[in-house]
Formats: sequence, C-alpha cells, structure tokens
Amino acid sequence: MPRVTIGPALPDRKALDVEIARLRDLDVGGLRSRWHTVFGRKPPPHLPRHLLFRVLAYRLQAEQLGDLDGECQRLLDGSESPEDAGQRAGALGRRTANLRPGTVLGREWNGHMQRVAVLADGFAWNDKTYPSLSKVAFAITGTRWNGPKFFGLRDKSSKGASP
Repeated sequence: MPRVTIGPALPDRKALDVEIARLRDLDVGGLRSRWHTVFGRKPPPHLPRHLLFRVLAYRLQAEQLGDLDGECQRLLDGSESPEDAGQRAGALGRRTANLRPGTVLGREWNGHMQRVAVLADGFAWNDKTYPSLSKVAFAITGTRWNGPKFFGLRDKSSKGASP
C-alpha cells in the first residue's frame, strides 16, 4: 500500500547523543532501573548489559526521531531473513512519497486546478486542514480516492511489485 510521509521538524540530535552517552555510562543495575522507568516493568532477568543498552537506546531514538510505522513492522515481522527484509523494503521504498512541509501538490479536477499544501500536521486545501491526502481527495471529488494516487504520487509500476 502506498504511503505519504510528512517529514517532521528536525529533532535535536545533540541532546539525543548526550542521553545515549549517559546510558552507555550506566552499569547493569542502572540500566535495569532505567528500563523500569521507561517501560513500567522490570526487564527480563536474563538480558545482558549490551542488550539492555541497545533496547533503551533504540527507545530513546524512536521517541525523538520516530518509531517504525505499522507497515515496516509488518514487513520485518513477515521476513524470513535480513536479505528478504531488504528486498521487500526496497519494493516498499519505491511506493513511498516523502513530502516536506511547504510542498504544494497540484491536480486538475473538472477543469479547475486544485492545490494542496503539505503541513507539518496534515494537508491544507480551501482554508481547511485534513489529516490525509485521501480526505482531501474526498473533499475535492465527493468520492473515495487513494490520496497519493489521486495526486500522482503513487508509482505507476507499484502494482507489479512483489511485497
């Protein structure tokens, strides 16, 4: 399924690096305490220090930079090997449009040019904000559309791509 992602404002990477460096300096007891704070439960007792550190560092990065979306998680969960995940991710990447706030999309509909502005939290059309391109396409046409397809963002060959 094609996706449109709206790039967030750039996070403060230095603060993230400092926080990860603090994690690196913690002993096993400190990492276990931090795990309990972050996840609200005790860590599995068999996890060694390096895995406690990696999971906590990942969680910090996911909170600041954004976690995997549902489609990527399903892709990884359904992959038999890292190579398979890489091939499937390549096909997924060809179907994804990456939009930055400030981008203006245009589409002619019934003889009128429709312009949609990409915002940090959605899309603006006719002085209203919509959460998705599909909602904008519905507002323009009165019928359900795949938003990225309506605005020409969907890769034409994506139907033939294997998941």
